[in-house]
Amino acid sequence: MEENRSSWNSRFGYIMAAAGFSIGLGNVWRFPYLVGTNGGGAFVLIYLAICIVIGIPLFYMEVTLGRKAMASPIVGMRKLTKKGSPWVSFGWLGVLSAFFILTYYINIMGWIMAYMFKMLSGSMKGFTAKEFSATFDSLMANPTQLIIWTLICTIIIGVIAAKNLNSGLEKACKFMMPALFIMLIIVVIRSITLPGAGEGIKWYLNVDFSKVTPQTFLTALGQCFFSVGIASGGAFVYGSYLRKDSNIPEDGLMVVGFDTLAALIAGFATFPAVFALGLKPDSGSNLLFVTMSNVFMHMPFGQIFGFMFFLLMFFAALSSALGYLEPISSSFSDMLKLSRAKGAVYALASIFVVGLFTIFGLNVMSGVKIIGKNCTFVNDVRPKIIKKYNLYVRIKGELILL
Repeated sequence: MEENRSSWNSRFGYIMAAAGFSIGLGNVWRFPYLVGTNGGGAFVLIYLAICIVIGIPLFYMEVTLGRKAMASPIVGMRKLTKKGSPWVSFGWLGVLSAFFILTYYINIMGWIMAYMFKMLSGSMKGFTAKEFSATFDSLMANPTQLIIWTLICTIIIGVIAAKNLNSGLEKACKFMMPALFIMLIIVVIRSITLPGAGEGIKWYLNVDFSKVTPQTFLTALGQCFFSVGIASGGAFVYGSYLRKDSNIPEDGLMVVGFDTLAALIAGFATFPAVFALGLKPDSGSNLLFVTMSNVFMHMPFGQIFGFMFFLLMFFAALSSALGYLEPISSSFSDMLKLSRAKGAVYALASIFVVGLFTIFGLNVMSGVKIIGKNCTFVNDVRPKIIKKYNLYVRIKGELILL
């Protein structure tokens, strides 16, 4: 191990941190929707098969490379090959991927934090369906609010990331991951005990092979890469903190297992409640902020359970954001010979500045074209569109981020 190279304090700490990196918005928000619109249990079987055949081996590969290199992805690939080798591009692509993911990921974290406080204050009590939609649209149209919420989230990430590995990232994930599962189970219990919730469970778990197409396999593959966190540098740099005697295969199985379990449980927290109140389960990106707000504001003790739901969403997003940041900040530190704290500050400052274009693209710059294309976030994205592309689609010349 490199001199002064940090390492995980415990096996549990590593598994919680790695699981936290994998468990994010893709699990709690996107996965349940994909299950429901791609054949229910049939999609789950396909997804699990892809994780076993492709996802787990690639995760093992990244972690093993990181443990061998004992460095950040770019510097690590240079050590394993040589400077100028085409294989170094693997490290660069991972870091750049994590960078650009975080530029919009922290913005979505800001939306979640805003809704946490909306739930806590009860400001949406008595709203109609149109008023819930209008509330979300109003938030998207207000760049000042979006910047403030995003900045708060950026500072929270920075405070944790700037500490040493064990007292910052590892300690935070050892608390957040168990807390996330506990809150998720509490919300599930409340959701499945609502009158009419049985229809939501039936819809969610229905095995319908007639909905399975070649596109289903591509959707499951894309979800596997995004959810497990393959090729984004996080697994590599987390592996670089492992000791030589760590059990990568066994630990990796537990990480992917926790990741998949969280995704499956999230469906039971979402769809029974949606069906119980007669709402649409196929509302795409609206499902989290508009539909679920409507759900909680119309159920007994909904204010409490709504706050808990968005808090667990925030924990899921925060743990993943820390995982995406780690390869970026460690690359700053290794390549520029900076302290861990300075590396985190430089990385987050860059991410925040670039992320402003995502914020402004929702409002003041929505009409600005780059290379002849508008960049817009669309709330009402149809199921066929979501099934066609994993991350974005082009409609009439506009680039639409999901």
